[in-house]
Amino acid sequence: RLVILLRHGRPARPLPEELMFLGQTDLPLSDEGIAQARLLGAHLRQTSLCRIYCSDLKRSRRTAEIIGEHQRQVVFSLEPALREIDLGAWDGLPFSEVRRAYPRDFRRRGRRPVSFRPPRGESFRDLQRRVVPCFHRVCEESEGNIAIVGHAGVNRVLLCSLLAIPLRRLFSLEQDFGCINLLAVRDREFRLRALNLQPAICPPGSIPP
Repeated sequence: RLVILLRHGRPARPLPEELMFLGQTDLPLSDEGIAQARLLGAHLRQTSLCRIYCSDLKRSRRTAEIIGEHQRQVVFSLEPALREIDLGAWDGLPFSEVRRAYPRDFRRRGRRPVSFRPPRGESFRDLQRRVVPCFHRVCEESEGNIAIVGHAGVNRVLLCSLLAIPLRRLFSLEQDFGCINLLAVRDREFRLRALNLQPAICPPGSIPP
């Protein structure tokens, strides 16, 4: 069976021209993000899903709903434990503002991204400890193919855990908006069949039914 790990579509950012720290700030999908979600749904139409799991953040939930419109019958499950990393006081702020307001912490994060916690926030190690047990639970409670609509940080820490990749290398795993990661499951072992697959460019039928 398959576990299809997805990233939600592009969110509607208030300042699209600026890089921002986007964790649990609850933004909706942009028009482009909606189009990406529809493309995911169309690409997964031939893959029978028994469940779609997503975080309770709008960008993840709406992506899951759009994908579900292309399925005959599917159960939705909201999982707050699959939320993106909590960036605390930095959440929703532009990089430029954080660099000015927290210069020392900004440099520390660049040196030690795995263990660094913003004020009142999580580290990527904290995130991994939160999402990995949830991932294994949802895999065990479903017998058929499932989709999980995650976030960039969530997907990266999960893939590091499943593939025995050191967490310090998490940013080497590309996770574009609206991407697909395919994991084949057999006897509780996971084998990666595709990473950061782009529905817009991959051929039809590249995902098994």
